[in-house]
Amino acid sequence: MAVLFVIVTGIITACGSSDDKASGEAGEEKKVLKMATSADFPPFETRDPEGNFEGFDIELGQMIAKELGYELEIEDMQFDGLVGALQADRVDMVLSGMSATEERKKNVDFSTEYHRSGESFLTNKDSNIETIDDLKGKTVGVQLGSIQEEGAKKLAKEYDFEVKAVDKAGLLVQELNANRIDVGYMDKTVAAGYAKEQDLKSFDDPTESSPGMGIAFPKGSDLVDKVNDVLAKFEKSGKMQELEEKWLSEMQ
Repeated sequence: MAVLFVIVTGIITACGSSDDKASGEAGEEKKVLKMATSADFPPFETRDPEGNFEGFDIELGQMIAKELGYELEIEDMQFDGLVGALQADRVDMVLSGMSATEERKKNVDFSTEYHRSGESFLTNKDSNIETIDDLKGKTVGVQLGSIQEEGAKKLAKEYDFEVKAVDKAGLLVQELNANRIDVGYMDKTVAAGYAKEQDLKSFDDPTESSPGMGIAFPKGSDLVDKVNDVLAKFEKSGKMQELEEKWLSEMQ
């Protein structure tokens, strides 16, 4: 089981029992919304030098919790354990750059899409790999349990490359720098960020775009409609655009 790194801003989850309630001002009970993420996916979710969560998804989660009157509690875990955490009712929602695929929809419910990036391939700056046709015989790294792992396995059959999965997106850069993989395959926005920070280069996957990102919930959660209403409100007011400009504009 993956080790959970927890920042506690309250004591309960929104679906907790009456014994789990924290007291607010003047003795009022305060509701807590438990959100899971995999904080290795900048600029969507990561940690600052002091260890605090930050990123597009983190701030969006905070905005949603505030709008709905909750305190937000965030749990950091491996990406491939996020759906299981929802199924076990250990958390109330997942905000982690998760694509709303048909396969995942069999196990969890999703909000309306809140962002769509597409995918890119990340390589060393001096690499002669410049298009998808250059991947024949190469090793392509992906994050375990991600939409890119699923997509890379399909592409590998056509373009004849090997797929290597690692636990965290950040490890793909380490694998690339150590020449244990030839290419990293990841979300386009994330790849652009790594290319800029690590002096690497990237090129877009021309085949097809993945489903957009959605907020995931346990099946039947009554939070889905409430969060959809909040997302629509943020979109209409311009808050979503402000959030994208703050976290994603330099990466696009």
